[in-house]
Amino acid sequence: MKQLLLQRSENSLDDLDTFRDSWNRMPLDGYMADGGRYRRRRHATLSAPPASGTYRIEAHRPHYQTLDYNNLNGGVARHYEPFEDHILRGPTMDSLLSLGCDIFGRLAPYSPWHIEAHQFRIEVSGEEVGKPTPEGVHRDGVTFVLMAMVGRSNAVGGESTVFDLGKAPVEKFTLTDPLDLALVNDERVHHGVSPVEQLDSSEPASRDVLVITYRHKP
Repeated sequence: MKQLLLQRSENSLDDLDTFRDSWNRMPLDGYMADGGRYRRRRHATLSAPPASGTYRIEAHRPHYQTLDYNNLNGGVARHYEPFEDHILRGPTMDSLLSLGCDIFGRLAPYSPWHIEAHQFRIEVSGEEVGKPTPEGVHRDGVTFVLMAMVGRSNAVGGESTVFDLGKAPVEKFTLTDPLDLALVNDERVHHGVSPVEQLDSSEPASRDVLVITYRHKP
């Protein structure tokens, strides 16, 4: 992925270290219906015209999923802290957003996109189970999903599984290295991620991921 992004633009990863460090400044997710305090999160809203590699940053707004797609935390407007502006507008974030616009715009070129970006950190200290997808096997209610590994520390687990619409598993993989990427057609599959555990039980563990969703705008 690094090679691909640098081929698209030689400056695409100029702030990669700063980008990754921003996960150290994430507020707790205060909307966990299971009472968990193992997830930190930020959110941004964007848009893009049809079949275009360009996008626009939109005014910050809450994140919403129906209970049909998220039976744990759905059904309420969740007001998360926004991305730090220099991260959202930086070259690494720009390169990943543009890549998604390019790929998904070729696959579905006829309508504009509603885009949401999510920074996630799952923390494990031995007191709670760290669940990247606490809602279980699910769909996000969007068209396409780009999932990028940002970093793992003292962590094992976090295996991703893709299921068909009958929820039979079709593929398993683990994002391990920075910028490892998964692209998902959310209309065709379900997906989920196994819990994260500590490699060394005396030290905390973390798993940092960027998720960008692309949904057709009417």
